Amino acid sequence: MKDFMMLFHSEPNPDFNPTPEQIQEEVKAWQDWMGAVAAKGKLKNPGEALGFEGKTMHADGTITDGPYAEVKEFVGGFMIVSSESIEDAIKLAEGCPALQNGGKVEVRDIMDLEGM
Repeated sequence: MKDFMMLFHSEPNPDFNPTPEQIQEEVKAWQDWMGAVAAKGKLKNPGEALGFEGKTMHADGTITDGPYAEVKEFVGGFMIVSSESIEDAIKLAEGCPALQNGGKVEVRDIMDLEGM
């Protein structure tokens, strides 16, 4: 088994103001999907949802604020799964709530530095 990180991307929508019921539906959709991944024995770390505040340190030492509302997309969260292959890991992304809202799921392998 190998570990993979799923990064959840979406585009900002300043016109979307969800009702409390819509928020609860979204939370339940994420819980159900992550529960299905966990039931397969593939969820290693449920990760976290990421907020909107951040800063970036650049190689020259400058620090910029971000992410900004004018960016085309942002990373909204992540989780870690274990799979036999990246193809198996990407199949786990099927049904992800981010996809239902026009987002995408990026799957990246995690390097095993201890085994090097």
